[in-house]
Amino acid sequence: MKKDIHPDYKDCQVSCACGNTFEVRTNKENMSVDICNECHPFFTGSEKIVDATGRVDKFKRKYKLS
Repeated sequence: MKKDIHPDYKDCQVSCACGNTFEVRTNKENMSVDICNECHPFFTGSEKIVDATGRVDKFKRKYKLS
């Protein structure tokens, strides 16, 4: 391995828009993110199926499902 080609990794304080903070190791000292694992709908279980055009209802009517 070549010497002195890798970045110097530091502890980085990451802050989310929801107020959650956590630490990772990277070459930056501070980071700001919009969505983290505490507020993302996939991880919180609050994701919803958005059907603005009625495709699900159209499919159910077409194949006579419920």
